[in-house]
Amino acid sequence: MIRAALKRPITILVMFMGLLLFSVMAVRSIPVDIFPQLNLPVIYVIEQYGGMSARQMEGFFATRMQDQFLYVNGVKNIESKNIQGLSLIKLTFYENTDMAEASAQVALQVNRTMAFFPPGALPPQVIRFDASSLPVGELVFSSKTRTLADIFDLAMTRIRPLFATIPGLTAPPPFGSNARTMVINVDPQKLQAFNLSADQVVNAITRNNTMTPSGNLRMGKIMYVTSVNSLEDSVRNFDDIPIQSQGAATVYVRDVAKVEDGTDVTVDYSLVNGKRSVYMPIVKTPDASTLTVVNTLKERIPEMKSLLPADVEVSYKFDQSVFVINAAKSLMTEGILGAILTGLTVLLFLRDWRSSLVVIITIPIAILGAVFFLHLCGQTINIMTLSGLSLAIGILVDESTVTIENIHQHLEMGKSKQLAIWNACQEIAFPKLLILLCILAVFAPAFVMNGVPKAMFLPLSLSIGFAMIVSFLSSQTIVPVISNWLLREEMYRHAHKEENDYFGIVKQALADRLKKWMPRRKLVVMIYLAFTLTGAGLCLVIIGKDLLPKNNVGQLQLRLREPDGTRLEVTERATKGVLDILDSTVDHHIDVTSAYVGLVPSSFGTSNLYIFNSGTHEAVIQVNLDDHFKGNVEELKDQLRKNILARYPELHLSFEPIELTEKIMSQGASTPIEVRVAGKNIENIEQYADRLVDTLSHISFLRDVQIAQPLKFPVVNIAADRQRIAMMGLNLRDVSKSITDLTSSSRFTDKNLWLDNRNSYTYQTQVEVPEYMMTSLEQLRNAPLVAGQVRPILSDVASLRIDTLPGEYDRAGPRRFVTVSANIYKKDLGAATNAVQKAINSLGTPPSGMVAQIKGMSSLLTETLDSLQSGLLAAIIVILLLLAANYQSFGMAISVLSTVPAVLIGSMTLLLATGATLNLQSYMGIIMSIGVSVANALLIVTNAEHLRLEYKDPFKAAIASASMRFRPILMTTLAMIVGMIPMASGLGESGDQTAPLGRAVIGGLIASTFSALLIIPLVFGWIQQKKTFASVSLLPEDEEPMALTLTA
Repeated sequence: MIRAALKRPITILVMFMGLLLFSVMAVRSIPVDIFPQLNLPVIYVIEQYGGMSARQMEGFFATRMQDQFLYVNGVKNIESKNIQGLSLIKLTFYENTDMAEASAQVALQVNRTMAFFPPGALPPQVIRFDASSLPVGELVFSSKTRTLADIFDLAMTRIRPLFATIPGLTAPPPFGSNARTMVINVDPQKLQAFNLSADQVVNAITRNNTMTPSGNLRMGKIMYVTSVNSLEDSVRNFDDIPIQSQGAATVYVRDVAKVEDGTDVTVDYSLVNGKRSVYMPIVKTPDASTLTVVNTLKERIPEMKSLLPADVEVSYKFDQSVFVINAAKSLMTEGILGAILTGLTVLLFLRDWRSSLVVIITIPIAILGAVFFLHLCGQTINIMTLSGLSLAIGILVDESTVTIENIHQHLEMGKSKQLAIWNACQEIAFPKLLILLCILAVFAPAFVMNGVPKAMFLPLSLSIGFAMIVSFLSSQTIVPVISNWLLREEMYRHAHKEENDYFGIVKQALADRLKKWMPRRKLVVMIYLAFTLTGAGLCLVIIGKDLLPKNNVGQLQLRLREPDGTRLEVTERATKGVLDILDSTVDHHIDVTSAYVGLVPSSFGTSNLYIFNSGTHEAVIQVNLDDHFKGNVEELKDQLRKNILARYPELHLSFEPIELTEKIMSQGASTPIEVRVAGKNIENIEQYADRLVDTLSHISFLRDVQIAQPLKFPVVNIAADRQRIAMMGLNLRDVSKSITDLTSSSRFTDKNLWLDNRNSYTYQTQVEVPEYMMTSLEQLRNAPLVAGQVRPILSDVASLRIDTLPGEYDRAGPRRFVTVSANIYKKDLGAATNAVQKAINSLGTPPSGMVAQIKGMSSLLTETLDSLQSGLLAAIIVILLLLAANYQSFGMAISVLSTVPAVLIGSMTLLLATGATLNLQSYMGIIMSIGVSVANALLIVTNAEHLRLEYKDPFKAAIASASMRFRPILMTTLAMIVGMIPMASGLGESGDQTAPLGRAVIGGLIASTFSALLIIPLVFGWIQQKKTFASVSLLPEDEEPMALTLTA
């Protein structure tokens, strides 16, 4: 490779220019996102049936489908949530399951299960949903003159269809109003005056507004379409539909009801900046770029405005692409600063701007080349790949710096420039390849990880790996070519001796120290191992553990729960009050707020994937603080808890993930701590959960401890007496239908559609009693059951009693479960998880058939840390085997790896000192430090073995090797440390999330450099002191003493 590069330099130059050209094209087209694609194997099945209770949804739908899904290949877990009118089933599959086939099998089993569904049930929706399919903003619609129903319908019929033309974008139905509906509001008193029932009104609507197919009439040469006006062509015409003729008079709909072009029964409101509005979440597909989707959407907003009336305004709020852009800019800035500082460090050591320029040129080549190969592998530019590229800058310098430094040494020997470059590059080619393989081996375990750890770790590993490979190739090709063109050999012919400058003084001090320690090498090494291993173990116990570093972003999401069953209007008032408290607490530093109050309408079941409320007693508030707010968001949350509960003591509060990073990592968990109490009997589960809530409430750093499900939902139990009903000539179906007509609507019992000829959309027509007319239990008791008769009334055939039942039934496999949730205040997730586990253990063994398990982010933390620890151990073993194969000696391989304990204690000590935790990012830094420390150790050990064979003295060889490799090791280490300082400072937009990575690298490198220079020579001398000089080869012609021809 070196010979070819020097022989055809222009060819090499053209090849790298071509690589840069394609890399620039890749940079322009590669998707930009906050996180890599997770590709979690999850499928949701959604069934909606308005009017059914949570228990009915579970019994008629969820359990039936769960049984059928057992026939689907690869299913790992089946969970379901059941509330009034909705059943939401989540199927989790094993890793590497063919999700296309799984989706087809799920759809097949759903179709089979429909045979057991109640009459009128719609086919369930099967949705492949990834955790990264999250809203990246909200499209807000408002008007000063139009009703919410009008705005909702305009957004639904004119704007939502437009999204099909925007690549990578999808959107659920709008939030903030119910579906447009032709509502016939009947008056019970007027019905009674005309001796009519609501059912008769329903029958009249059904008979007079019906869809009939068109026919054809052939007259002469023309074929005519015969169209009957069986569908009412305007809302006003419904008033004239006859219900019943009474003598000479006819009773019309207008006589007993008021017809409105309105909405289905209102169960939700959305508030944008405290005012009722309609908004549409903007959701990107998993394979789309957040930045591209948002930019394309913004470009299409003028087109959207042209489709809407002039009095309807459209705006884009909660733009998550801002955080993606800022995070990318921050990491790129840190990388550029790191590259500049690295270049200055190299200049300080080499004292030659030409040599420094050669080193610096390789950095953009390697980075751009890595982006090109990342694009080819289908990766994106995200926080993990950018972290990897920033992290790689220091190592990239190592490749070129070692080459340049070795060229300098050969020039100082008096060789010609061409010969010096040729000899220097040849001499270190194999050691550099070995260093590359060792660093790549550190990241190899990423390919055998599973789940979220693999999805997060693999892009970072690929970015570092590609950058390292390109850097190695450039150091073997373009570096010698450019060195031939730039370096001036006359500068080195009279180079002063290094021993006379400060490097020489430090080298001599190092050699003197090693000479004093060498006779006591065993004691020193044992003290070193005892100190580092014990210290690392203590640090591992003390240091906090998290999934990702906490990021102090100016956003928060709050869920508030009124007492179970609270009416929508009451919850809305409380929500507005909470918004006022929030505004005053942050001193009006609010950019925008969005609140969703109530239950997702049963017509739009898929919307529950984005906001799940179990009833009208719940509300979710999202807040975006402005740039002037400089406080700590965690402290703000704690202050809000105090302020809100002081005014609304009956509320239950819970802060939830809002930033894309948090939402993706939480995988649907609403809080960091979730304990699932599962069993057979819901009453026993509730009792145990109440005890657990009481215990957890006494843990000082836990907040918002509560049971997530509504278990005391108020109900009116109507116990019908079948014998009395039969004695009065009625049947239970008639009685039930009468109750439904009075308390709900005919939407779910008598389907009737109306076609709006203006927009060619059909809408439901339904008969209902206005909510304000049925407000007491007494009215329900006195409801007549037979039209035109005062008796019987409902209380004649049934008893009514107010009671409570669970408003939500959750199930996992054969067990129902209740979730106890909690937030954490100023404590790491690992410590909080341990405390919660102790609390569970303190309650004793749960009753038979009941289990209490920690789920959510805590279980993901355990999975991630276990995966990373296993990966780290595997990496060390791989490096050990690789080195043993190279050196033909396990002893020398152990000599190299003796620097690893220093890396561990150095990294974790600096993390502890700076208040950082052990998380995904800091683990990456530790693993990276191990790779670099092994590279430094390899330089010393390889050279020491060469000198051992020359001097026939392992102790003298070890000391000489440490002195000879002092400058390149110190130079490359300092270059990498300086390059990591911008990242470790954590001053950028995403600084809080990437700072632990830089700190772990710096701490590990500082400690490992000392161990490489002071401990590895002692370990080498100890291990090699009795080693023979004979070759390990078993061939007879290799019985001569072994000699290394390659040095580093």
